[in-house]
Amino acid sequence: MAKAAGISQVMSEAQQGDTMRPKFQSKQEVIINAPLEKVWEFNMDLSKIAEYHPRVNKVDLISGKRFRETGVSYQCHLTDGKNTCIEKDIEIVPMQKLVTVFPEDTMGMAKLLPDYVVESNLSKVGENATIVEMSHFYSSSKLIVWLLNFFIKSKIAQETQDTLNAMKKSIESDTAH
Repeated sequence: MAKAAGISQVMSEAQQGDTMRPKFQSKQEVIINAPLEKVWEFNMDLSKIAEYHPRVNKVDLISGKRFRETGVSYQCHLTDGKNTCIEKDIEIVPMQKLVTVFPEDTMGMAKLLPDYVVESNLSKVGENATIVEMSHFYSSSKLIVWLLNFFIKSKIAQETQDTLNAMKKSIESDTAH
């Protein structure tokens, strides 16, 4: 019940805008040498996640949709072969922003960080370059999160940067062909 309430609260807050987001924790970014339209199109295709996410080897389209839209959920199977997580897009501003929550997983992160939100922003940097920024928001009011936050924050930051770098490589190699 608490899990459902946490996600409902995050979804409601996302609909109200950034003023009600959980606490900002970190931001990673990369410049991709490709037009904004190509980077956006690549990111909208959920079937491509396993191509660039170093920890994901398969994605199940549990909402039955291959492309992102508000309310669409998908399940990522992690490369360890035993864990999964469900992600849900709760806000999309075309060619600008994706907001994703993590309502469920087998590792316990959704229980530890029930209001975890990732906001991805894309911006044009010239005709053939796009900056992708991923910002992470979650509360650290639970004692265990407060105590572990240095580790949690740095692990999320490193894994996100690895993901962005792999996305860059995938999009740029596809653009070169």
